[in-house]
Amino acid sequence: MSVCNFTIPITGDHEVVFSKARAAIEKQGGNFTGDEQSGQFDVTVIGNTIAGSYTSDGDNLFFIIDEKPFFISCDVVENFLKSKLV
Repeated sequence: MSVCNFTIPITGDHEVVFSKARAAIEKQGGNFTGDEQSGQFDVTVIGNTIAGSYTSDGDNLFFIIDEKPFFISCDVVENFLKSKLV
């Protein structure tokens, strides 16, 4: 069962958005697999894993976070991703 679900609108060039996503996760030492349609990611933050997946309909990214520390809210995860992608 997912822990968090949220949607981020895609603005601008889709290829650039996915490059930013990959770079943000990998910069933190995480793993990112996927393309402009769907994928998975995981990253360790303060010794805890944040892991999830995404799909895209071309206009939006739909995120499902399957694992996160209890002390990091869904809003924090969503806002971090928005800050890196938009």
